[in-house]
Amino acid sequence: MNIMENIRISFRALAANKLRSGLTMLGIIIGVAAVVALMAIGRGATRSVTSSVQGLGSNLISVSSARNLGQTGAESTPLYYSDYQAILKETSNVNGISPSYQTSAQVVYGNNQSQFTITGVRPEFASVQAYTVAQGRFITDGDNTAESRVVVIGSQAATDLFSGLNPLGHDISINGINFNVVGVLESKGSTGFFSTDEVILIPLETGYSRLFGGRALDNGKRLLSSISLSAVDPNMVDSVISQVEYILRKDHGLTLRDTLPFTVTSQNQFISTLNTITGTLTAFLGAIAGISLFVGGIGIMNIMLVSVRERTREIGLRKAVGARRSAILMQFLVETIILSLFGGIIGILLGAGIAGIVTLTGLITTYVSMDVILYSFFFAALVGLFFGIYPAYQAASLRPIEALRYE
Repeated sequence: MNIMENIRISFRALAANKLRSGLTMLGIIIGVAAVVALMAIGRGATRSVTSSVQGLGSNLISVSSARNLGQTGAESTPLYYSDYQAILKETSNVNGISPSYQTSAQVVYGNNQSQFTITGVRPEFASVQAYTVAQGRFITDGDNTAESRVVVIGSQAATDLFSGLNPLGHDISINGINFNVVGVLESKGSTGFFSTDEVILIPLETGYSRLFGGRALDNGKRLLSSISLSAVDPNMVDSVISQVEYILRKDHGLTLRDTLPFTVTSQNQFISTLNTITGTLTAFLGAIAGISLFVGGIGIMNIMLVSVRERTREIGLRKAVGARRSAILMQFLVETIILSLFGGIIGILLGAGIAGIVTLTGLITTYVSMDVILYSFFFAALVGLFFGIYPAYQAASLRPIEALRYE
């Protein structure tokens, strides 16, 4: 009996019990749909976060304070304004260097109020962090020199505070101090962990003198939350990082053997780490969904064992008229593979549909890749083959006389 004849007989046998065949495929359908949908959501999240981070610039370098891991119980070493001055003076191959200090404060406009992170910056902040002004202007050197009470806000902050009104020229209250809105930034979107559109920026010197207070000082020295640098070229990022680390070690009296109590990282390093984390999470989600496929395979095996028992006399008759053992084995294997493949196809379509619905909600743009589709299809066929072997073997092993006597 050739393969086409086996396929024809298998379709006829499955069609004779349409409801049971459909319920048998259900486990495979759910498993494949779960794999496709979860992998699409996971990869979509990875692409979204990576795209947002890359929007900050692949040549961006960030310096911040970190706990000294080389000493048990050691406090973090502060990052000073003098560190910024040293880096500004001694670092080469950079387009810009921007110091910043952050604090949380209550921001009020009319009846709208919320807690925001307030960041004191210099004019270089916009170019280094790749921000573009949509309305008005950015903070200038004159604002810092005069310690002006001006503020530039992100697009989401403008929406939250002004509810669609034009913010330019209006005053907002930051911890009870009035600041005049001189600029609104273009939207950059969310990185997945925080929104770059909720920023509220003030002149750094204004922050030191009017807003930050004593928490921005350490032994009379001004503190910074971070220093950002923009390398002239992505290929120069590693060189700039080495320069910055050398300057920080020198200024803080550290040797090469000492643990550097600062983190100096580039966007590429962050993206690489992020991709590793999200890739692992996506694979984990896919593996969990794959368990459904395994359960679906067990369901197929169970139903095929029932089918073998119900068709025992048929098998006996076929063997009595000369059907080979291999023909019986192949027939039942073909039936299980057909169930798995059709279940896999329906599951792929269902999973892609779920991913599409998630995209339409606007929560995240999912990504259904061809490798996931092929993997799901192949795995569905493999499940059918694996769990169909035992029932097929049982059917092929029946002795004709015993099969004919079966009631």
